[in-house]
Amino acid sequence: MKLRYILSVTAIVAFTQNTFAQYSQDAIRFSTGSPGSTSRIKAVGNAGTALGGDLSNLTGNPAGLGFFTRSELSITPELDGAKTNSTYFGQANTDSKNTFNLAHAGVVVYNPLTKARGADKNKGWLSVNYGVGFARTNDLYSNFRYSGNNNRNSITNYFADQANQFGDSQGSLGGMAADQNLISLYQGNFTSYALQGVGQEYYAERQGGQSAVDFSLGANYSNKLYLGLALSFTDLRYNAYNTFYEDGTLTVQQGVNQPYTAAYSQAQVTRGTGFSARVGAIYKPVEALRLGLTVSSPTFYNIDDTFSEGLSSSINKGTTLRDGSGDYSLNYNLRTPWKVAGGAAVFIKNIGFITGDVEYLDYSTAHLSSNDSYNADYRDNPDIKSLYRSAINARIGAEIKATSFLAIRGGYGIMGSTNNDKSIASDIKTVSGGLGFRFGSYYVDATYTHSSGNRTIYAYDLGASSPAAYLRNYNNNGYLTLGYRF
Repeated sequence: MKLRYILSVTAIVAFTQNTFAQYSQDAIRFSTGSPGSTSRIKAVGNAGTALGGDLSNLTGNPAGLGFFTRSELSITPELDGAKTNSTYFGQANTDSKNTFNLAHAGVVVYNPLTKARGADKNKGWLSVNYGVGFARTNDLYSNFRYSGNNNRNSITNYFADQANQFGDSQGSLGGMAADQNLISLYQGNFTSYALQGVGQEYYAERQGGQSAVDFSLGANYSNKLYLGLALSFTDLRYNAYNTFYEDGTLTVQQGVNQPYTAAYSQAQVTRGTGFSARVGAIYKPVEALRLGLTVSSPTFYNIDDTFSEGLSSSINKGTTLRDGSGDYSLNYNLRTPWKVAGGAAVFIKNIGFITGDVEYLDYSTAHLSSNDSYNADYRDNPDIKSLYRSAINARIGAEIKATSFLAIRGGYGIMGSTNNDKSIASDIKTVSGGLGFRFGSYYVDATYTHSSGNRTIYAYDLGASSPAAYLRNYNNNGYLTLGYRF
């Protein structure tokens, strides 16, 4: 193995273990998301725990499959529009990203159980229905940027700190900055000589998402109690590309100031697969009321992650110097939190229904596993326990049958903040509305959702002096479900 590669890997290990706890952030990022569902359930705020008889039960509460009395299939494409407004040192910016995805697809097979001749066909186990569903559970696509004039510090201060902590070996961030004369040694320590007042700009692109294929079954007992089980196989794909630009003036030697430009880039490519299970129940104490419960195990992921960083700069409009770390690859395991969801649905004769869910999970219980290449207990697992919190997600919605073939729907949901400090990540609030059309054995459902939330990110780590950007995130999603009963 070449010395340069060894030094590069060493430098990146130091970086990932000692800056913003990359893997702890990813552990939480990959633990969020919402239940995959059809347009109908999206329209009622995604509150489907107590509702049965919808193909969302394949990827939500599997007990609801027991309500089916016919086989059924559907497909739900999605158009996602993500927009981010940013503020950095008083300057505002906007960026956006539009993507088209498959949000949900599934088929359920109605399987009535044979009853003895003369037996009451409404008592005992009546059916065990089964099916397979696909759901996109977490959309990670987004673009954002921020820019402003920083009169407090420079990213070269961060480069100097990295060199002082982890050295200036070839391929390390501190070494790259020193080689390009962005920082210099002074009395045994690396120092930045950037003058106060630098222009800074940051671009970020996020790609990917999480999806799952679920094998589910649900049973009907006396049209009163419905039980279900689902096995879920999850796929994870996430790419992150960041570039931070800075221009200003350096004192290259006493009394000599020269302009400079610098660009610091990072790239992360993450792939993973996971497995989880769910059990669910729905009970009807009276015909007009349904009570639902779903318990979801953690998802156990095996993840491959590749990280790299690079630096380029030019002083006094001279030759642009470029250097990179090479790739640092790591394989690790992640366990996401348990989830428990309870719900109730009230049906008002033939008028419609009102439904609501409450879901609980504790993000501080997410856990990364150590291995020969990675000590998760050095910083990441302690950060998960100290920085993140338990959260309650609440959803409510209603459907009104305007005519025999038209339904009108609306909903509202709150996804609780993952962070102890809500200024870092706020609650995410979603409003939704939609229409449903029934044409015999065919149906079409259309839904629009709008969600929003705030978060704070830091350009680079200088402790209490780290410059912060404030982001306001919006998602405008459209869903269209096409279904057939047979």
